[in-house]
Amino acid sequence: MAAYRADDDYDYLFKVVLIGDSGVGKSNLLSRFTRNEFSLESKSTIGVEFATRSIRVEDKIVKAQIWDTAGQERYRAITSAYYRGAVGALLIYDVTRHVTFENVQRWLKELRDHTDSSIVIMLVGNKADLQHLFAVSTDDAKDFAEREHTFFMKTSALDSTNVEDAFTEVLTQIYHVVSRKALEGGDDCRVLPKGQTINVGGSRDDVSAVKKDGCCT
Repeated sequence: MAAYRADDDYDYLFKVVLIGDSGVGKSNLLSRFTRNEFSLESKSTIGVEFATRSIRVEDKIVKAQIWDTAGQERYRAITSAYYRGAVGALLIYDVTRHVTFENVQRWLKELRDHTDSSIVIMLVGNKADLQHLFAVSTDDAKDFAEREHTFFMKTSALDSTNVEDAFTEVLTQIYHVVSRKALEGGDDCRVLPKGQTINVGGSRDDVSAVKKDGCCT
């Protein structure tokens, strides 16, 4: 279950990016998760937008900084800055448009070219409310996810199906990666010095980090 505290009261800050073709519903997934809003008026995202939301993962408060950008080719120049510091990604296609699923492989390659190998990836088949228009079989999507070692979930930003679950699962898995890396490095969360950053993605950016006052209460 999600739990809110003051906006700056969190234990971890994780950067998560949304990728996929234009029109698959990235912006509506973002607004549904962070503000519980949905817009029927589809408009392309220009440049980059991001929003935040904090949830409880086990006994910690995790703040997600979720980045959304346009899928059109003309915005691809922002790629490296967009991915920098990301420790999680939702790779989104539209279940009613097969071409958006075909392009998932290219998006995944781009993601992996610009991020650390430990990044948590969720393949998301959005617009699941349009069952009568399905153009991508669930089995094909599951096979792809299994082959590429990603998670998979079908969502609907329109009726909220699995939106909460998709983001929460990604954030939970990132938390487990961070915890495991801390332990493998000989650190225990209970004895992390204040101000220490756990840099999951190997990036110079500290976007995804333990908050400065330490990760423990």
